[in-house]
Amino acid sequence: MKLLLTSGGITNASIHQALVSLLGRPISECNALCIPTAMYGHPHTNPGHAWRFISGQEPQSPMCELGWKSLGVLELTALPSIGQERWVPWVQEADVLLVGGGDALYLCHWLRESGLADLLPSLQETVWVGLSAGSMVMTPRIGQEFVGWKALGGDDHTLGLVDFSIFPHLDHKDLPENTLADAQRWAARMTGPCYAVDDQTAIKVIDGSIEVISEGHWQLLTPER
Repeated sequence: MKLLLTSGGITNASIHQALVSLLGRPISECNALCIPTAMYGHPHTNPGHAWRFISGQEPQSPMCELGWKSLGVLELTALPSIGQERWVPWVQEADVLLVGGGDALYLCHWLRESGLADLLPSLQETVWVGLSAGSMVMTPRIGQEFVGWKALGGDDHTLGLVDFSIFPHLDHKDLPENTLADAQRWAARMTGPCYAVDDQTAIKVIDGSIEVISEGHWQLLTPER
């Protein structure tokens, strides 16, 4: 897959341009599926948040309101009950998956439980656009600071489709626990490269090549050895 891992969505012209470059054509010519599942696992979200994400009513974290040719909803919790013969073609025909924020471990659980995680490696031309938890789920670990919903086993491991971890919403005005000092303490307990990124920053990944796209601030942090 081609990945655009954001903290706050498509929040500026540089991230927008990076998205268009990954798609290879204008947004208005691309078919999108949005995935709101992570929101249902987070204690500070509710069905209203899911509706605003799906309907493109989140101006501070644009994803679904970008002018897609078509936009559908892929709810991962529904997939096991309808069979892969129905939903796999929907995913294969999409140009982009827009993956909302919420709880990364809950999202990871349903990516695996639904079977979508197994399908992802075959989607070589599909673009995955993550928002917060939708980005963190692609990393090996999220760190105990971000563990909310707990699966059996209770650890912080996620899909590991990239080899770095992400600390999102750096210095966000509504998140006093997301300072650079907090990110540095988080990174010290991790086991690989870590990116602390604000909502004006995204990480583009193509075939293992990493590029940071930013009109804000970010920092690459390394764990203590």
